[in-house]
Amino acid sequence: MDLGIRGRKAIVCASSKGLGKGCALALAEAGVNLVVNGRDAAVLARTAEEIRAKFGVDIIEIAGDVADPAVQKTLLSACPDPDILVNNNAGPPFRDFRELDRAAILKGVTNNMVTPFELIQAVVDGMAARNFGRIVNITSLSVYMPIPGLDLSSAARAGLTSFLSGVARTVADKNVTINNMLPGKLDTDRLRGPHDPNVPEDPEAARARKEQLASNIPAKRLGTLEEFGQICAFLCSVHAGYLTGQNIPVDGGLYVSAF
Repeated sequence: MDLGIRGRKAIVCASSKGLGKGCALALAEAGVNLVVNGRDAAVLARTAEEIRAKFGVDIIEIAGDVADPAVQKTLLSACPDPDILVNNNAGPPFRDFRELDRAAILKGVTNNMVTPFELIQAVVDGMAARNFGRIVNITSLSVYMPIPGLDLSSAARAGLTSFLSGVARTVADKNVTINNMLPGKLDTDRLRGPHDPNVPEDPEAARARKEQLASNIPAKRLGTLEEFGQICAFLCSVHAGYLTGQNIPVDGGLYVSAF
């Protein structure tokens, strides 16, 4: 399917690896020029070169933590009039809520609620004026299915969801959509837990780990970055202009609801 966005410009936050990288790859495949971002400049550079070599699109690399206002400013300077914004950032670490102090709480809310909202504030009016905009926020299935120990992540992302639910309706008539992707268990480094990124995982151990993680998923497997990215790209396409203010679980059927 031609997504109708060839030549468009996108900012994809936290896209040097993981889910963000999956989205960047799929958008590049659709012909979108990218501003990519990640905290590790070396990893980011490798990802950017991989995408350039594969798809030949223009890519600007902005290293740093997207929650840092200075990094946000640099992102927006590199692409002041994006057609597409994909918000993404790492969630707080697993921690019992009793251990959270004020600083940790504020950091979690800043990373996963305030930061995406600030970026949306910066770009949404320009999108509306140009009569095209696609905003996708990568949140978490924990918005629907809270996970003890990830309470702060759930709260911050649920807050963002509620905040943007009303905002999405105010720009829908300008062909600007705002939707949220709720990943369940996808095959990312995050599901490996703490590990040395330079040490490959033993194949048999990896197989057993993934089988255990997938045991309660109706699809009986973990999701892939590629299929996650393709769903993101569709939400950013010309074909998704009548879809806004929605939460899209990408979870292999793990979240059970008839509505």
